[in-house]
Amino acid sequence: MEEPKVIFALDDERHIRELLDYNLKNEGFDVYTFELASEFMDALRHHVPDLILLDIMLNDANGMDICKRIRNSPIPKNIPIIMLTARNEEMDRILGLEMGADDYITKPFSIRELVTRIRVQLRRAEQSQEKIISEIHIRKLTIYIDKREVYVNGQKIELTLKEFDLLILLAKNAGKVLTREFIISQVWGYDFIGETSRTIDVHIRQLRRLIGDENEDYIETIRGLGYKMKNEE
Repeated sequence: MEEPKVIFALDDERHIRELLDYNLKNEGFDVYTFELASEFMDALRHHVPDLILLDIMLNDANGMDICKRIRNSPIPKNIPIIMLTARNEEMDRILGLEMGADDYITKPFSIRELVTRIRVQLRRAEQSQEKIISEIHIRKLTIYIDKREVYVNGQKIELTLKEFDLLILLAKNAGKVLTREFIISQVWGYDFIGETSRTIDVHIRQLRRLIGDENEDYIETIRGLGYKMKNEE
């Protein structure tokens, strides 16, 4: 059975949060609502949803800025963002789309229309994901995603499931710093129970050994934050 799609909704109006929580759960979605931008951003560091509903006029932040921060973060770019706002000016819609939003719905809105737009955006995201290339080449490192095979200098190396998933996450986000919390959420899961730093560091050390990266030519340690796959020559 397919897992329900996870939706994060950030809105400072209580009745809107309750409306979204009740109706979207009835439609089969797994919904998490947030009143504060700080709580919302903290949740994003630990779990990546399938879709985001984002209010613009928040008490503690500007939704436009939040949208921009999300698009500039290591979070996968194909996660749909739908803005919910009482502002209906054309320039607001244009600005929202320029900041990276995929759709823009004004309040008050029809739940039926919102659900339809959510499903449309989720379909588009899935179709976009299917078009992602099946191979990644970073200098002497070649990763065949579909076959789950890795080659260094043309020689195949054997990786465990977690080692491969960790390498793929780093390679797909080459050039970006990934925090340990984000890596744990993506590779081990949102409900991982264990020592985060030690778990990741041990796997990184083993991964470096297997791909011959003793000098951090591929995977760079970003002190106090996490790791980054270098994409430069």
